[in-house]
Amino acid sequence: MRAQVSWVASLFESRRSRKIIRFLTVSVISTAVSFIVIAIVYGFKFIQNEIDATLVGNLVGAYPSYSLNRRWTWGKTGRSHLTKEVIPFWTLALSGIAFSIIGAAYARHLVHTHSWNHLLNTSIVDFANVLSAGIFWVLKYFIFNRIFGMNDEGEIGDNRSDDVKTPTS
Repeated sequence: MRAQVSWVASLFESRRSRKIIRFLTVSVISTAVSFIVIAIVYGFKFIQNEIDATLVGNLVGAYPSYSLNRRWTWGKTGRSHLTKEVIPFWTLALSGIAFSIIGAAYARHLVHTHSWNHLLNTSIVDFANVLSAGIFWVLKYFIFNRIFGMNDEGEIGDNRSDDVKTPTS
């Protein structure tokens, strides 16, 4: 038992491990936001199309993903850099959403070829989105690490807010 506790404690020792854990936590949060939005808009039939509901859910989930990853995972503050952060994030986010739409299209096929109740249909649409997000997660980690990642000295990012002063020698 002590070996398992030591192993878990060792996960938090390195910067890279903490970054992976934070990235995973943010992914869980943004996926949960997407899941809840899809469950609401599709489950309560505000949006009756599985693909449209998936699109809306993932667009809503993208905001906490960007904001939390930028600030908490990679330690960035201040204004976002359009070409180094915003455009790459949205390119990747929209690619992930496109990947989720493939899952939603398959869910739509299942929903429309079977006579299941709407609660099961909603679960299938949500499951397809979560599965798509899980598959796409690993790729996003490596690309986001490239965008917001550590510099050669092992420090997180160099795009700090201009109003944060660092001590000079």
